[in-house]
Amino acid sequence: MGALDRLESTRDSICRAAADCGREPRSVRLVCVTKTFPAEAVLPLLEAGHRIFGENRVQEAAAKWPKLREKYPDIELHLIGPLQSNKTREAVELFDVIESVDREKIAKALSDEISKTGKRPRLFVQVNTGAEPQKAGILPEDADGFLAACRDNYGLQIEGLMCVPPVDQQASPHFALLADIAARNGLSELSMGMSSDFELAIQLGATYVRVGSAIMGERDYVA
Repeated sequence: MGALDRLESTRDSICRAAADCGREPRSVRLVCVTKTFPAEAVLPLLEAGHRIFGENRVQEAAAKWPKLREKYPDIELHLIGPLQSNKTREAVELFDVIESVDREKIAKALSDEISKTGKRPRLFVQVNTGAEPQKAGILPEDADGFLAACRDNYGLQIEGLMCVPPVDQQASPHFALLADIAARNGLSELSMGMSSDFELAIQLGATYVRVGSAIMGERDYVA
């Protein structure tokens, strides 16, 4: 089975999962995660009509996506990996959605670059629902205060939340926690669920699911 068949199978699974819990399938959008894959591997998905993609690193995305955008200007590109402050300007110029706002230094840098460039990528706050020290994201108990600071101190319009649950735990409590934080802060977008658990995430309110290997195949990581 090739990437196009896997894309279609994933779309079908999203539709079934949404219908099973009484949701409109169009309320769940698929972010195809293409990190480590070259432009030529992405092109067939674009030719088939898919437009929402995710990348982990600004530098890799900058080398891959500008030329693809020349042919497909309606691409929606998400940054789903950690953002370094020295890459903020490039990220604001390149990405339509930045899902990994996770500390005040980044909030301030984004505010400054948005003011300078006039470009306004959509912004999500990443929440470290498992409080894992090696993982990016604001701690759940700090999320309300951080969201208020983003709005009140930096003038940022935060649309949603993102999380990556611990790999060794059930994902559902983490998805439910993220949904609770979003609800009490009036946020409408939830980016949660990956290749192994996106159907569960849909049941718990995901509006974006991030699927990589289930569509693109296994990655060949280089140390």
